[in-house]
Amino acid sequence: MDSSKSLVLKGIFWNGAQLVINQSFAFIVKLILAKLLLPEQFGLIGMAAVFTGFVQVLTDLGFGAALIQRKEEDLKPVHFHTAFWTGLLWSIALFLLMSFVIAPLAVEFYHEERLRLLIPVISLGILFTPINLVNKAQLSKKMEFKKIASIEGAANIVAGILSIILAFAGAGVWSLAFNSFAMVTFAIPFYFKATNWRPKFQWNRQAFKDVFGFGVLASGTNLVNYIINNIDYLLIGKFLSAALLGAYSFAFVLTDLFRSRLMAVINNVMYPLYGKKQSEPAAIKKYYLKVVSYNCIIVFPVMLLFFTLAEPFVLNFFGEKWHASIIPLQILAASIMIQMLVNSNTVLIRALGRPGLEMRLQIIKAVVYIPSLAYGVYAGGIIGASWAVFFNKIFNVIVAQYAFRYLLDLKISTLELLSEVKAAVIGSLIAYGIGFLLLNIAHMNFVAVAIVMVAVFAGVIYKMVGQELMLHLKPQKK
Repeated sequence: MDSSKSLVLKGIFWNGAQLVINQSFAFIVKLILAKLLLPEQFGLIGMAAVFTGFVQVLTDLGFGAALIQRKEEDLKPVHFHTAFWTGLLWSIALFLLMSFVIAPLAVEFYHEERLRLLIPVISLGILFTPINLVNKAQLSKKMEFKKIASIEGAANIVAGILSIILAFAGAGVWSLAFNSFAMVTFAIPFYFKATNWRPKFQWNRQAFKDVFGFGVLASGTNLVNYIINNIDYLLIGKFLSAALLGAYSFAFVLTDLFRSRLMAVINNVMYPLYGKKQSEPAAIKKYYLKVVSYNCIIVFPVMLLFFTLAEPFVLNFFGEKWHASIIPLQILAASIMIQMLVNSNTVLIRALGRPGLEMRLQIIKAVVYIPSLAYGVYAGGIIGASWAVFFNKIFNVIVAQYAFRYLLDLKISTLELLSEVKAAVIGSLIAYGIGFLLLNIAHMNFVAVAIVMVAVFAGVIYKMVGQELMLHLKPQKK
């Protein structure tokens, strides 16, 4: 079997297993917490998360990405020790900044006194994240994704169970705050056990320059990405209300959380592989297009169900108090389907050693998106914000395709991209048509409609690309 293909398949399998476990359990946790808590309490977490998340993207200074991307022959033990101690000291500084500077500013910005203590508690995740930095980078670089899946799956389950217990005990918003940092904390001892790596008191200026030079651009890009992805929370929380922010963030979590988790699964596997094959653009292009195809096949049916069945799904599972999230859920589900066309483009550009280009492209997107979002919130509230997100995803596809066509050696045309996703698109259109008729004309139970839609989509995919999928997944003998 081709070694690269074997690593990719094993990586996707174990990352996929992690996704299924984490997402299934996260969904159950969100379902229980949504029934126990109020939209306003979710909104408070959304307000706090805007500020904590902004700093979170700067926590590791991009060192993890730099350690994974760096070639084996250029990587020494001192690089790992330097990255660990720099990251740890940096995280302590950020935690103090969040507790004594950012938290009071957030209180003044939102006029919400409860954020003064809530933000430092959530920021504990910032304090603990760098401790796992080197261990996770080592496992990712070796493509040992089974260990990562086991560690994060177990930590996620423990954190979720404890959050539910806290909610039942009446902890309210603090159960959500605990859930936001608990997983990374519980994972710490397991990561150290998995790698048998221990930090030594070593720090080297040249090693710092090696990882910082790449990492600072990666962090800059992550920061711009964060602003793009969270400016909606900031504006809605400021100009609307905590309850509306809770409804919007709830819809966003249901849709974008699945997309982001899947992206993490695929990118965790493909980033080190892209880095290894930097000198083989034809191979990278082939891998990338297949990743886009598989992304769409996995995500489209889930988003299609949200788009088609949003109202009965929300009202039956979560109750009338979440009614305001129905239309945003539909719009955001459609936007995720568009984003899947270029969902992995940034990690590819970074792995090719072009973090500067990646950052410039993200800045261009931000310049267009932020004003349109502000207008959307002003003119249409959370529904207007959702439409702004939708049109931003279309613009993202245009920008990404321009970069692939004219700024990189890959030369991926729009026709090639559409050819890879046609099965998912056709399957979605047919499944939606049947689902719409069954729900609105035949008045079938929405759970039964969901089952039929998934079956129809799967049938179309099998008919159009089933043999190709089996060929790619079937082990090949040497």
